[in-house]
Amino acid sequence: MISFGLDADDLADTRFALSPLQDTVLSLRVLREPGLSAVHAPWRRSVVPRIGALDAALLTSLVARHRTLPDFLSPRPQRFSATFAEELAVVRRTPAAIVRRDLLDAHAPDPLPAPLHAATAGPDGAVLALRDAVCELLHAYWTLAIKPAWPAMRLVLEADMTYRARQLAVGGARRLFADMHPNLHWKAGTLHIANVLGDFHIPAAGRGLLLVPSVFAHKPAPPVTADQPPALAYPSRGVATLWSAPRAPDATALRTLLGAPKAALLALLDGPLPTVEIARRLQVTPSAVSQHLAVLHRTGLVTRARDGRHVLYRRTPLGDELLNPGGSP
Repeated sequence: MISFGLDADDLADTRFALSPLQDTVLSLRVLREPGLSAVHAPWRRSVVPRIGALDAALLTSLVARHRTLPDFLSPRPQRFSATFAEELAVVRRTPAAIVRRDLLDAHAPDPLPAPLHAATAGPDGAVLALRDAVCELLHAYWTLAIKPAWPAMRLVLEADMTYRARQLAVGGARRLFADMHPNLHWKAGTLHIANVLGDFHIPAAGRGLLLVPSVFAHKPAPPVTADQPPALAYPSRGVATLWSAPRAPDATALRTLLGAPKAALLALLDGPLPTVEIARRLQVTPSAVSQHLAVLHRTGLVTRARDGRHVLYRRTPLGDELLNPGGSP
């Protein structure tokens, strides 16, 4: 078990960040193990033909047998939304000693796989050459496999952060972590992360906690080494909506009353969503969505609130009752 010690100041410094590089690296697990996540099967089927020319052996060798990944490939984001190029530039500056240590730690107790062993067993120059080769490969992989889907992925991740921030505001740390994942448990100022490799405690000591929602994380992923600041990638809500077609409501009477577009909108809004994300899920234009939302808002079926540059819409209790009379499923 790994745990983070967080005092009041650390909780006050808890923040969220997006990391396109971290999701790119975490997706290698799904690439290597098709059965790891059925949710991502459509993504994998579409990606494998596109990356056929890349060095798949080197890519997948970065994932250890027990699915851990080297810490240096996921540097701590320095701002809310760093670009992939900015994050990769940090990786390119990683010293040879850190690269070697993190590769060994990630794969321990197993020996390093062949694509990594020769370089890490040699001098620092060979380790740096391996680092640079991995960076070039990750850049090509990002371009082919992740970048086309990143705008949609980002909307899902931002919706998750909005939900989590509200949980923190309403119920504090206990409520924030309560439904993030069953492996997380908050007690007496300590966040416990179960079912992970490693057994150490990391005191935040004024460094706060960084939370990074991820499309490809199948469970919470803390740092592998104990000298890293407290950071946690965790599975985002709403991931299943990325690769599946939007689902229309089944209530024929509701479609007759509202019309199919408004009924589909109402069924979708069980959590706060911005207009652009609603449009993406329903595969229509944002302007069309805005017109229907205006009608639903005027009739009291949805509520809206501004969150930064987004206006978030959510079904009201009246809308809930109309969609599911008497609370029926």
